[in-house]
Amino acid sequence: MYEAYFGLKENPFTLSPDPRYLYLSPRHREALNCLLYGIQEKKGFMALTGGIGTGKTTLCRFLLAELGDSVATALIFNPALSDLELLKTVNQEFGVRIGSGRGTKKRYIDALNAFLLANFSQGKNAVLIIDEAQNLPRETLEQVRMLSNLETASEKLLQIVLLGQPELLETLSLPSLRQLNERITVRYDLKPLDREDVRGYLEHRLAAASGDVQGLFSAGSYGAIYRASAGIPRRINAICDRALLVAYSRDKRMVDRRIVRAAIRDLGAGYLARTAGQKTRLGLEIAVALLLWTMLIIFGYLQLPWF
Repeated sequence: MYEAYFGLKENPFTLSPDPRYLYLSPRHREALNCLLYGIQEKKGFMALTGGIGTGKTTLCRFLLAELGDSVATALIFNPALSDLELLKTVNQEFGVRIGSGRGTKKRYIDALNAFLLANFSQGKNAVLIIDEAQNLPRETLEQVRMLSNLETASEKLLQIVLLGQPELLETLSLPSLRQLNERITVRYDLKPLDREDVRGYLEHRLAAASGDVQGLFSAGSYGAIYRASAGIPRRINAICDRALLVAYSRDKRMVDRRIVRAAIRDLGAGYLARTAGQKTRLGLEIAVALLLWTMLIIFGYLQLPWF
């Protein structure tokens, strides 16, 4: 609605994981380099975790574009699969057919292994990426571990990347998944953007949407956006999208702090929940510290006659 008004070719703050819009903050670049290293060195298992909206899926799409034709890739978005459904989906993603007849675990694994060996003989690598991996049933996770057994005498035929929320780490730490957890040699926990990254993030997305936008957000707006979003890219997108709409409806050419606040009010208090929670925790910590300090003084005073 507002794109033409601001000279934009498309919506710069869409929530879809378009790799063109990935802003490589220092943390995102480090996460990308870790995954590229793990894939190129054929480490077998990798895990990228992070909170909701931190950019894991967008980073994954960017990673796929970076890998090139020398790497066969399979991407699974819906991990709520049984072990047999997982094998079937992996084969489908790699374009592997098992022919007519009943699909069994053995047939799927044999067909996949034949494909990976042929791929390896051509000097190529293969990567399986599972998004939202925290939703994988334990039995399916065990099947994922078994896929890592597809290897030659010296190299892994299949590199597996698990993307998930922090709960994935809790699941992997279960005793029943110890063997899988120990095989994950490359790990990275993706954190939200720092305050100083917010301006670069906005400018990158605006440039990707039009190629030439300067001064659309005022200097004072960045701090307000960071505080409300806590540096989480998905929240930043929602706030900025609404802020541009508010500015458009008010016939304003610049998004300032006041417009950002109006956008946050439109979105609702949920986007301020984390920030408010942080302030509340800080207040509680200060109160507890003061209480302990007072008790120590009293305790010390009561003990004076005995020293």
